[in-house]
Amino acid sequence: MFDEYLRALKDRLLSPLVRVLGGRVHPLAISLLAFGVGLLTAVAGGLRLYGLGLGLWGLNRVLDGLDGAVARATHQATDLGAYWDILLDVVVYAAVPIGLAIGSASPAAWVALGVLFGTFYLNAASWMYLSALLERRGQGAVVRAELTSVTMPRGLIGGTETVVLYVLFFLFPHRLPALYWGMAALVGVTVLQRLVWAASPRGLG
Repeated sequence: MFDEYLRALKDRLLSPLVRVLGGRVHPLAISLLAFGVGLLTAVAGGLRLYGLGLGLWGLNRVLDGLDGAVARATHQATDLGAYWDILLDVVVYAAVPIGLAIGSASPAAWVALGVLFGTFYLNAASWMYLSALLERRGQGAVVRAELTSVTMPRGLIGGTETVVLYVLFFLFPHRLPALYWGMAALVGVTVLQRLVWAASPRGLG
């Protein structure tokens, strides 16, 4: 929901690192490093090292923002790089709650995780296929002046909200089932938002 408002701020905050790394480190290397840190975040959750996991999650998010910023600043942005970036992100977004559920050893957490993953599946279909249709219609990221490779129709839960919710997972691991259910409900609302928008005259209707 807040991604488009915070993206420019994020790029400004990362600009010192971009100046240091630009031309020295390939954006894909940063993406792979972010992926490795994301997997370590999941491992930390599984071992109940919640403070470490929270720090690793923050580092993962910084690196995830840095790869695209470096790619744009050094004119190395490619469709393949964007594809790798989103694919690796999806793996991390799945691995972290799995790791935390392993650490909790709670059957209730696993049930909630299953529901959460179901909404993740629907959400991915709701925005990725909608993005593809908008790109085909010439209403994609370039026309909308978005910095992403493909347009990402807005909804209640976006990248910023996901980061915040995952932080809450690490801060309140004893509340994991409730947090998973809560996020699942919010993601479900996001799916409905995009469905309503797609059916409207401003969308695909």
